[in-house]
Amino acid sequence: MQFGIFSVSDVTRNPHTNTTPSEAQRIDAMIQIAERADAVGLDVFAIGEHHNPPFFSSAPTTLLAAIAARTKNIIVSTSTTLITTNDPVRIAEEYAMLQHVSKGRMDLMLGRGNTVPVYPWFGQDIRKGVPLALENYNLLHKLWHEDVVDWEGTFRGPLQGFTSTPRPLDDVAPFVWHGSIRTPEIAEQAAYYGNGFFANNILAPNFHFVPLVNFYRERFAHYGHGTKEQAIVGLGGHAFIARNSQDAYESFRPFFEGNPLYGNSYGLEDFARGTPLSVGSPQEVIDKTLTFQEAFGDYQRQLWNIDAMGLPLEMALEQVELLGTEVVPVLRREMAARRSPGAAEAPTHQARVKAKYGDAPPRQPTPNPNRGDNLTGTRPYQDTPADLSADLPLVG
Repeated sequence: MQFGIFSVSDVTRNPHTNTTPSEAQRIDAMIQIAERADAVGLDVFAIGEHHNPPFFSSAPTTLLAAIAARTKNIIVSTSTTLITTNDPVRIAEEYAMLQHVSKGRMDLMLGRGNTVPVYPWFGQDIRKGVPLALENYNLLHKLWHEDVVDWEGTFRGPLQGFTSTPRPLDDVAPFVWHGSIRTPEIAEQAAYYGNGFFANNILAPNFHFVPLVNFYRERFAHYGHGTKEQAIVGLGGHAFIARNSQDAYESFRPFFEGNPLYGNSYGLEDFARGTPLSVGSPQEVIDKTLTFQEAFGDYQRQLWNIDAMGLPLEMALEQVELLGTEVVPVLRREMAARRSPGAAEAPTHQARVKAKYGDAPPRQPTPNPNRGDNLTGTRPYQDTPADLSADLPLVG
């Protein structure tokens, strides 16, 4: 079981001081939050992807590479990589590079996002969002698993004899989570490939996403990747923790009530009671998180958002500290004690390398000499099988 935090990268006014941090301040704060998460023993730090104010995370791999360089153990990931508006070739290249830079301490979550105008900004049609997401991942999977790719689809130009570089670290593709809160086609695709499925378990009534997670589990088993309980599931969440419940509600209320995300429609107590939002003492957050295991079954990753809505850096760091020292250690013990022996382990690069190679050394692709035109010839790597040769134009 992996526990961690994610951020949507919002730059939001502090209701106490009536001031808004700069983008530079928030970016620096995010790196400090990730460093603290690593120091207190959390397993994952994830960042979203947005291309408009008031968010700053337009280039997740750049930020995650910086964090990987300043941490020792934590897995860096995304809470959304936009599979609809990013070209799959660029995703393949950028995240393989991040995989190398982080020495395998990374994965990513693919999603369609929730910002409608992002589609035309990148020349896409939101009305084709689902087929675009499905086709783009089909190509991304191929790029990471084949040295030489010939491909033709609907939404981008064809590829002929193309090799995505660098190849994945140890020739093991980054682990992919497919994030969705409403689309069975995305759950189906995750199950088809044996990838993870992530339900961002916020902004909805308690256990609202159980049917979608169960559908994914059933289809995972249908495609022969294991039993339903071996399917790889992640859940999002939102937490605010204080030493006691009264202090938690009193401290968090100014940030929650009146925030543009929630408006004035919800009272904090009602929202915390009716949704997966966890507000209270460490024990209350522990108890609520254990209800997720009861409802969704054993799962592999739990992430919480702890820095949104204008929380100043000091408060966000305190949240990380409380999670890492008082909440997560108890959850590790409690969830392990309740866990079925047949449940899957959380995915890591090391485990996936072991599953592919056993005790043999992993592949380290080494390019063949190029032809003087930035192309590598018909076989891009020294160990590429001859029957996978690229069909490239010849130089006169």
